[in-house]
Amino acid sequence: MMNIAQMQEQRLRALQLTRSGAPRLPSNPFFGVGPITDATTDEVDSRLRRIAFDTWIEKTYRKLDDRGNDIGGFTTAEISRSMHRGYPADKILTDMMRAIHRYFGFPKTNRMAVGLGGGHSGFTVCVQHLMNANDASQRVYVDTPRPESDPSKAAGFFRQSWATQIIEMQRFAEKGCESRIHFAASEGVIPTAEELSALGVSIFVGVGHETTGANAYTGREIRELLSWIDGDPANRHAVFDATSMLGAMPWEPELVSAVMAKCCLFMPFQKAIGGVSGYFVASFTPHALALIEKNQQDPAWAIPRQLKIAPPVDPRQPFSAKRSVDAGPFYDAAEDRMLGGVINTYSALAFAETTFGLLQSEARVGSVVELNRRSAANRKVIDDWVKSHPLLSLTVTDSERRGAAVTLLKVEDDSITDPAVHARIIARSKQLLGYEGITHPNGEYESGLDAARYVNAFPGTPGDYRAWVGGIREPEDVVALLENLQYAYLRAKVVVLEEELAKNGVTFEAPAKATGTVRKDDPERAYTVLIADLVGLRFGADGQPDHSEIKAYVEEKGGVFHLGPLGDRSALEKGRIHFFYQPNLSTEAEILPQTDQGQYDALIAAATFIPKASVFPLGGVRIGAGTGNMSSASWGGGNGEGGDAPLMNTPGINSRATAQMAMKAVLKVLPDLPVDRLHRMVAEGDFDTGRQLKDFPTAKLEGRKIAILGYGNIGREVAKLAKAFGMKVAIYAREHHRHWIETEGFDYAASPVAAATGADVLSVHIGLGRLDAATSVYSNARTVDREVLGAMNDGAVLVNYDRGEVVDATALDDALSSGKIAHAAIDADLFKDAATGKLSGPMLPYLPLQEGHKGKLELLPHAAADTDHPSRVTGAKQAVDQIFDVIRFKSVTNLKGDLPEGYVSAGSRTPAGIGRVTKQVVTEVAGKAELLEELRQTSEKVAAILGALSAVSDPDRRGRIIDRHTGLFVESVNRQRALLDELGLYGPVEE
Repeated sequence: MMNIAQMQEQRLRALQLTRSGAPRLPSNPFFGVGPITDATTDEVDSRLRRIAFDTWIEKTYRKLDDRGNDIGGFTTAEISRSMHRGYPADKILTDMMRAIHRYFGFPKTNRMAVGLGGGHSGFTVCVQHLMNANDASQRVYVDTPRPESDPSKAAGFFRQSWATQIIEMQRFAEKGCESRIHFAASEGVIPTAEELSALGVSIFVGVGHETTGANAYTGREIRELLSWIDGDPANRHAVFDATSMLGAMPWEPELVSAVMAKCCLFMPFQKAIGGVSGYFVASFTPHALALIEKNQQDPAWAIPRQLKIAPPVDPRQPFSAKRSVDAGPFYDAAEDRMLGGVINTYSALAFAETTFGLLQSEARVGSVVELNRRSAANRKVIDDWVKSHPLLSLTVTDSERRGAAVTLLKVEDDSITDPAVHARIIARSKQLLGYEGITHPNGEYESGLDAARYVNAFPGTPGDYRAWVGGIREPEDVVALLENLQYAYLRAKVVVLEEELAKNGVTFEAPAKATGTVRKDDPERAYTVLIADLVGLRFGADGQPDHSEIKAYVEEKGGVFHLGPLGDRSALEKGRIHFFYQPNLSTEAEILPQTDQGQYDALIAAATFIPKASVFPLGGVRIGAGTGNMSSASWGGGNGEGGDAPLMNTPGINSRATAQMAMKAVLKVLPDLPVDRLHRMVAEGDFDTGRQLKDFPTAKLEGRKIAILGYGNIGREVAKLAKAFGMKVAIYAREHHRHWIETEGFDYAASPVAAATGADVLSVHIGLGRLDAATSVYSNARTVDREVLGAMNDGAVLVNYDRGEVVDATALDDALSSGKIAHAAIDADLFKDAATGKLSGPMLPYLPLQEGHKGKLELLPHAAADTDHPSRVTGAKQAVDQIFDVIRFKSVTNLKGDLPEGYVSAGSRTPAGIGRVTKQVVTEVAGKAELLEELRQTSEKVAAILGALSAVSDPDRRGRIIDRHTGLFVESVNRQRALLDELGLYGPVEE
């Protein structure tokens, strides 16, 4: 073992090699026996596969009454309840055998048996039926060393057990003779045709497969074996353990086809490509079947009932009747039927899952030729990687003999010479590769990577890690596995060396725990922020808009709130963020003197227009969604492109307030019941309900079409409200929004005209769009033009609570005159110079329309969203949060435009249920254990009842389900919907 200095040096070296952290993870952590074969990547993928399997069962296996009527599908629940004989169990078994036979290309002349157990059972069936101790001329060759010989000891019991069984069969048979068995000098080597002939061999048994030793037969060996069989095909038989070979034969397709046709193969199918364990399949050639038939006339040993493949033809005479393979559990591909009954086990569901898994794998991977090609390609990926990474070596040195399904790797670490220490490192590395993780002597814990579970080499084999890496795995997963093996070994080496050093009194302090994100602000600097708009709209006791909530919020976060402008900067407390509240700033002449030299580090604004020459070196936040008023060159203007500081917004804050105001505008005129007139008549006692009510017909909103332009936060909220009124909702947005629009139950329109066609209401929420620097015109200006308005129904309603510029005022004038538009509600900015009284702003083009269309036009000064006190306070609090994050951590939330150098994006943030569903929203949901569990249980009840109704066609049985479960179903649906709303899980996803 190394001395203390050497151990410290090796520890530091391992730390250096792993300083970049763990490599990327494979998509699936299972590289052991069997579990990898369904190719699912995680718990969600596995659950979806289970649901898909249930659906496939119901569609594939149908119930028919005696008149041939389809009365529904069999369910997995029914099949699992002891359904192993009769229909559909017989069909399920036949379907599985047909699928396996077809996919792997067994010739129709070969029959395929099925039986209980795994690979060992298949081996026993083949050997017990083909070998006969009563035939003194029969010689057997086994391609593994003689048990308990020196070459065999490295294989352990598993590898020796195959040959041991053959010896014991001969040893304990009355006429048996062990000398009839020939063994290989080394593992998995096939002699030449000439050598086999010289030995007088009639049965070749290939069990030196790659499952344990990761070795494969070479193309030359296979050709020699086939040549030997061809010399006397009626009397020469080859039997292979195809557990790993099947689907991982690294030879040309013609050679593979010859092996499938001329050799007998046995395997537990789930290890080849998919399915469930618990049974084996074995393919037999016609000559092998003839030998089995012959042996049954003079058997040398009893064969257990569950392993018989040549049972009595007459079951009433189990001793004296002829025994024949024609009565056994075989699939006959030529006749496409099973010979003999279904094996006596509750396995029908397992058989069905095998068929389903095979079909899924075939769809994903392709034919068996492609599977073999992929397996060989993965073998090359491993070879190439190992060549450039000296820490790991392949135990099979001959590249042509390396297995294509299993790889066996050995660590080559010259610094670790003590076998016990080496074994400890390997064991710890497997803890890290799995989910257990490893703990250092100082208590520091490294959580499990969950990168590679069960990569254990068989005891006695020369390797340290064994993994199944056949063609069902993607090459990038294979590389990820190798990188994680190397990383885990080095990290485990650190731990074991620390344990050895601790024995010698050398310890290491645990690293300090990180308490959060590293601060990036300067503690010797006072930061300044201008708040240029109201942060409270409700009037306080002094009769002024109340800003107290935001003042308290700033101070709670450790900031300082000042009323009025910045004065002496040097007097400000250092290490603090100072907010200066000036909500009455409005004109460029007022703003520029305070901002043209970067007097304030950052800005919070709502509606105030910020000039281009204003300088805010650390960024700005607009309370609300649009940023057209944020023209500072610090962040590149309203588009946030090309600046040095980040531009942010608070989308969704006032979306519901705006949407509710938009619906209020609609409800003022639709339904068109003259509420004011009726009120006056009733108040004056001038109305008779029975006689006069017929004079005031109207029509409800339900069934009418509303066209919404834009699928942003506000447009989506309007759509939800309109849908609640029963309106037909058509939304125009960019094509990539179509999927999400349709998943929410709305109609997608590819153009504004398409949306407006036949609409009774048009509500606009597309924003100004990009500003053209050359023309100073926004891209969405005059989107609502003559063509759009002309496509609507006569007497329609227009609501523009977006931006004044998006509607062509001249076209609106004409539409109001013609009656195409019966009512228009416009909400746009209007500014008045305090000194001259001159008006400006996007409302100006609408003012002249008022005279000619009295009673048809409602004009608001952009008040729909900016008068809601809770929305403004919520938005201001979020803006304060974003300013703190930008200054303290260089972290940008709700970025608009480009991310300047030196900053990091923290994604988006909107109120629950508003806008896009982000990963952060789902993360927060996952942390609410009780609500998450309730939602899961509720959703599972809904899915279970819907699944049952979908699967059952018989009206009586469906009726019983409905009678039994309607109350639970409706209760669960209602609760599911409420929980989804509460958790904010409705809407498009953030891409």
